Amino acid sequence: MADSKILATIARTETEQLQISISEYKGKSYFNLRIHYTTDGGQTWLPTKKGVTFAPDQLDILSEAIEEAKKEFMEE
Repeated sequence: MADSKILATIARTETEQLQISISEYKGKSYFNLRIHYTTDGGQTWLPTKKGVTFAPDQLDILSEAIEEAKKEFMEE
């Protein structure tokens, strides 16, 4: 199992959340955005297949896209 550190969570419903995390798998580090679900009132969150994983060298591209989106939304 990969080591993981949750950086943030965004609630989607009472039983579903987006977890933003960094993890290590087979000696490589990754940035993950993944939907997790719970069946026990939030005590345990389990990952779904819905998500995306980024390598560290892709984070600048992601960050630039987020900054551009923020500018676009501020113009509205």
